[in-house]
Amino acid sequence: METKKLVLAALFISLSAVGGMIKIPLGIASIALDTMPALIAVLFFSAPLAGTIAIFGHLLSTLFGGMPLGPFHFLIALEMGAIVWLFAKLHNINKNWIKWVAFILGNGVIATVPFYFLLSPAFFYASVPALLFASSVNAAAAAIVMPSIIKMTAGRSFHAT
Repeated sequence: METKKLVLAALFISLSAVGGMIKIPLGIASIALDTMPALIAVLFFSAPLAGTIAIFGHLLSTLFGGMPLGPFHFLIALEMGAIVWLFAKLHNINKNWIKWVAFILGNGVIATVPFYFLLSPAFFYASVPALLFASSVNAAAAAIVMPSIIKMTAGRSFHAT
């Protein structure tokens, strides 16, 4: 991996960790802005690398938060990586509305389904509204910032595949 790409990936992972420190209390837990940088990373990286940024960003974010779900966060990190991978794939084929819906439903509902069986149905039902809200906040923040970043980087060779 070339140095510029490595540094930019580390920057997005760091921004995810910082976003994870911004907590908004909600329901059984708090939500954070740790996914927004990974969503923005799709402007610069391939789907697998953007997904990897989401994985490491979530793990750092949850580490700073005290890992309230313990080892389940490794499963959550893999799910987030897959969801951001799908988001990046949809972004790359210009499915602009579908990518946002896929991200919000994927992160807010589908990623929570294993916890229905692993923890309890009550945890699932309590988590879904908060995660849908958190996913919507992360998506909205990324959607607001992305056009400015596209405009600022127009004509530059920042896109790293």
